[in-house]
Parts: sequence; C-alpha cells; structure tokens
Amino acid sequence: MTIQFTKLTLAFAASIVCASAAFAQANPTPATNKPMVIDAAAVDNSYLLYEGDVVKVDKKTRTITFKNKEGESKFVVGAEITNFDQIKKGDHLSVTYQLAVAIELIKTKSDGVRSKVETNTVTKSKSSEKPSETIANKTTITADIVELNLDKKLVSVKGPSGKITTVVVKNPALLADVKVGEQVKVIYYDAMAASITSPKK
Repeated sequence: MTIQFTKLTLAFAASIVCASAAFAQANPTPATNKPMVIDAAAVDNSYLLYEGDVVKVDKKTRTITFKNKEGESKFVVGAEITNFDQIKKGDHLSVTYQLAVAIELIKTKSDGVRSKVETNTVTKSKSSEKPSETIANKTTITADIVELNLDKKLVSVKGPSGKITTVVVKNPALLADVKVGEQVKVIYYDAMAASITSPKK
C-alpha cells in the first residue's frame, strides 16, 4: 500500500473534524450582544490513530516503509516535506487526534441568534528537525438549550444547522441555574498531529 504522506494526514484531519462538529454546519449571522458567561465544563480526549517504526528509507523515490503489529505500510513523501533527509531507519511515526470540548453556560438570555466561528492553524517542524505537522481547528458555536436532564447530567443543545446534540456535563452543579431556552457556547478544539521521532535509547 502506497500513500502520499501529507495527504494522509490532511485527509484524516478533515474527516474527523467534520464528524466532531457535525451539528455546526451552517452559515449563521453572528450574534451582536455579548452574554455573560457563568461557568464552563470541558471534555478532553486523545486518540492514537497510527504508529509504526521506520524499517526502510528509499531516498530516490522518497518512499518510507513503516512497520507495526498490523504489518508494513509505505508512504511517498512529497517535496513539501523539506526535512526528508532527517528520517532514518529505526525512527518512530505516530499520528494522533485530540479533541477538547468546552461548554460555557450562559446565564443571560440573548436575542436567540445561533452562530458559528471557525479558525485553523498549521504548524510544521523546522528543516533541521525530524518531520512533524500539527493541524489545529477551533470551532465556536452559540447554541440553544432545548432539554435538560439533571439526573443524568445531560444537556441537549441546538446548533446553527438546527441539529440537536446531547452532551454529558461532568460537573452537575453547572446545570443548577440553567434553563431551557437559554444559550450555551460550545467550543471544539481539534488537533491532528503526525510526527517522526528518534528511537528511545
């Protein structure tokens, strides 16, 4: 199996980011009033998508062969990876995905406008270092509270697209003074990272 190295990373990031922010796909009008935030809850998860060790580097074809318990995989490295020469046999590749969700409970009732704001940043290693790349996304959504379940610590919110999503709130005290019809701010932090590191000595 031969796969373009950078396209693999970007494809993974794009598919996961779309899944994690599924209820935010719309083109809303930004809210004009800034409501008062009374508290926040957060969930933070990290997933290892792939890891393997470099078993062969073909400089002529810029092909790297990685091996893990599932077998071997080959990656063709594009010219945009300027530090290809830093990759050596025995190096370790890891591809991880991180998702952090922060829920800000808004006490003041707004004008009912639901909104979405997205930002994206890409960070790469220096040419003198081993290749690494991180794609970070931040999506901020203002959503309506449509249902509360205090016993199960659940809050259901409706985003700009109209889709309803139910979230578990770790701290039940945050739900004590929140009512259906008020709004919450949901912030998704997505990060896709691929890095090659030297073997541990």
